[in-house]
Amino acid sequence: MTSTLIPPRPDRAARAARASRPAAVAVLKTEATLFRREPAGLFWIMVFPTVLLVVLGSIPGFRDPDKALGGIRFVDAYVPVAVLLSMIMAGLQAMPPVITGYRERGILRRMSATPVRPSAVLGAQVGLHGAAALVSAVLSLAVGRIAFGVALPHQLPGYALALLLAVLSALALGALISALSRTSKIANAIGSAVFFPMMFSAGVWLPVQAMPDTLARVVELLPFGAAAQALTEAAAGHWPGWDHLGVLALWTVLLSAAATRWFRWE
Repeated sequence: MTSTLIPPRPDRAARAARASRPAAVAVLKTEATLFRREPAGLFWIMVFPTVLLVVLGSIPGFRDPDKALGGIRFVDAYVPVAVLLSMIMAGLQAMPPVITGYRERGILRRMSATPVRPSAVLGAQVGLHGAAALVSAVLSLAVGRIAFGVALPHQLPGYALALLLAVLSALALGALISALSRTSKIANAIGSAVFFPMMFSAGVWLPVQAMPDTLARVVELLPFGAAAQALTEAAAGHWPGWDHLGVLALWTVLLSAAATRWFRWE
């Protein structure tokens, strides 16, 4: 008597995961197309920080060494600020209204009943805005080098690590705003309220190096203040301080956990 070996049925979760992969790729392509069709968002994330760098770098006094900045030029200190500005734009201004708008219109709720999971939309949005911020960072570094002779980061691995943590913290903050906002109007209001303090902590109006000691220590406890110092240290050839990297990592974990805790699909 012969026996036939019948292969076990694939696990339902595994089948669903395999079925969702092509759908997730399709969502990413669709979201990328929609993202490219938003010239205002692309401008504020990818172009505006570099334009601001060019405007400030064109001021003659900003190209002279400044004792208040430790002997470096204002334009040297502003390159990390331009890099962080793109992340602030992406995480606080651009991404939350999109995700909240999807929830507000019931798109995420309808997706939950299809092979396309709502998490595919969130992943696509985070990836696209993070990539745009990184492209803007490279553009700011290139323009600073070519137009104003700003040295490229001497400690490249440390700079890359600080840059990655800064992007993650910015997107985690944007995810939290998306989680707390029931409508896109609320997301815009919360994003605007957080936007200006984060810009200040990043050194948009006054580089962190030029702040009074007490204020600088307070600012360095915030994600973008710590990121500004970490990027500046790596640009000068030093490994970023573990205290600054630790602040960035801690904020990323806390913001991500809070966003996960309070996020609702509908």
